[in-house]
Amino acid sequence: MNKTYTPIQIIGTQRSGSNLLRLMINELQGVVAPHPPHILKTFMPMMNQYGDLSVDEKFSQLVDDVCRLVETNPVVWEKVNLDREQIFRSAKQRSLVEVFIQVYEQMASANEADFWCCKSMANVKYVDQMERHGLNPLFIRLVRDGRDVAASFKKVAVGEKHIYHLATYWKELQEKSEKLVNRLGSGRALTIKYEDLIEKPEEVMSLVCAFLGIPYSNQIFNYFKSEESKHTAASGYMWANVTQPILKNNTQKYKAILTTEEVSIFESIAGQMLEKNGYAVSHCEPQDFSIDQVEAFDIENEKLKRSTLQQEHLKVDLQKRAVQEALVEEIKARKMALTPEFV
Repeated sequence: MNKTYTPIQIIGTQRSGSNLLRLMINELQGVVAPHPPHILKTFMPMMNQYGDLSVDEKFSQLVDDVCRLVETNPVVWEKVNLDREQIFRSAKQRSLVEVFIQVYEQMASANEADFWCCKSMANVKYVDQMERHGLNPLFIRLVRDGRDVAASFKKVAVGEKHIYHLATYWKELQEKSEKLVNRLGSGRALTIKYEDLIEKPEEVMSLVCAFLGIPYSNQIFNYFKSEESKHTAASGYMWANVTQPILKNNTQKYKAILTTEEVSIFESIAGQMLEKNGYAVSHCEPQDFSIDQVEAFDIENEKLKRSTLQQEHLKVDLQKRAVQEALVEEIKARKMALTPEFV
């Protein structure tokens, strides 16, 4: 592909309104923002199993595996049929990041877009790999009250479930995102808060458009009528709200969901980060947890994960994810069988 595209990467933590932001951005002229199949998050931990990518067969296998991951995504990528041969031929380097770029550029080309946006927020962990490759996206950091994030994670099929793990995860990604934004500066990175996005959406999205250099349009607030929103909502409970207009009062839900003890644990771990982002806390003194306590939290976390997956309201989510999850297990099993250290 000879055309130059501008990549956009949303960072922060899932359950922060990122699909709302993605769907609004997807309504901007010249932008495509598909639901993320989490390419880097899925494949980075497995890359040592692929071996030398200068070997055509090994690189071709990686390309095919990544394409299959996209093709089994719970929310279908519209208008694009991923061309493995083109990705193989067009790759400037033989790396996972390059395949990631080529896949998103094919999506942008199919949708006649100039910008592509990735909402895989954990990609903040792979910024070093992106930069070494020469991928320098515009970053939008989305922040939401971590206690609301934790309360939301408790009700969905993915993620941690114990408050200790949720607080640790939120704090880790927010620290990484904040550090990146501070390093890159305002030309490459923008921070917005979910609470501002739903309370004053015109103001916040005007900032986003100015940052991206894209004309602002009220069309973005028709996101909930779009086919992309309908496909997303149909894929499970996690995204049911995206076919509704902005829920302006969707804040401080944690007060009715988390116990006093859970709030205390969250704030003892991540209270300083909450305060730094303008969220009031009642208790933010750091607390040291013993090895025995953490082990007990680990056991309870796994128990809560299993219990959550038995919930009736998550049946559609699990069905939609089953094919992609089976694919990932197939890839892991195949690679483990071929790699001597796993035999």
